[in-house]
Amino acid sequence: MDLLVQFIIDAVSVGGLYALTAIGIGLIFGVVGLVNFAYGDFVMIGAYTILLTIGFYWPVTILIAALVLIMVALAADFVAFRPVRLASPETLMIVSFALSYTIQYSYVMMFGSLARTVNFLPAMSTNLEIMGIRIAGVSILQIVATIVLTGALAAFIRFTRIGYQMRAVSENPTMARLVGVDINKVIAAAFIASALLAVTVSVLFVAQTGTMTPFLGLNLTIIGFVATVIGGMGSLVGCALGGFLVGFLTTLLQLALPADLQPFREAFVFGAVVLMLLLRPGGLIMLATARERI
Repeated sequence: MDLLVQFIIDAVSVGGLYALTAIGIGLIFGVVGLVNFAYGDFVMIGAYTILLTIGFYWPVTILIAALVLIMVALAADFVAFRPVRLASPETLMIVSFALSYTIQYSYVMMFGSLARTVNFLPAMSTNLEIMGIRIAGVSILQIVATIVLTGALAAFIRFTRIGYQMRAVSENPTMARLVGVDINKVIAAAFIASALLAVTVSVLFVAQTGTMTPFLGLNLTIIGFVATVIGGMGSLVGCALGGFLVGFLTTLLQLALPADLQPFREAFVFGAVVLMLLLRPGGLIMLATARERI
């Protein structure tokens, strides 16, 4: 019983990190129709900002990282994505990959490719033992952050004016434009929301691992994209569900696979994804409305 509870806690903790990443990717896709493959690099920028501002009191460090990521996200939209917003999905994907590689190798030139370490929020690395169950402080933080941010984002989209406009743009951008919705303002708000999710992932990742490289966002982007596809592109609930499912599957494989197969864990995860998509190509939660390009 203790082993089952420990497995659930570990899986929910890992799944929460993946869910936040998937929601950040899915939010931009739902509003803009863009799969932002540079999203993981936003997380990396947040991690290096924490490294550079570690001398400040930790709330100040997080605030600076949030402001930096908001500016980066808005600059990415204005410089890279807005000029090609009407282009084909293939063009948008190429621009997204180009932005990702530009960010990665810019940081390689500035900081080198070797891993950097930082001791951020050391209290969160302390293990709590409750009735024989070991729970890391960062795991509790990941679970709470996922629940709070997912609920806050859902409430924001459902009950605020800009949230109404996001839903309108997502369902019918042409009609939204005709009734006076400022498309650029709505998209900027979506990028800001995704940046706040990215800085949360940065904080949780750095607090958990304490290490970073310019390429740390690559794996997060792949896993977040996989979770988004599993859950259903454009569905925030589906993205969160897909993230938790990938977290559960990853944790289960970590326990079940023999030692010589552990390095190939991601291959089993992606194999399960391919099988799932063959059975349900639209993901677990498919949107009822067809998506029109902005």
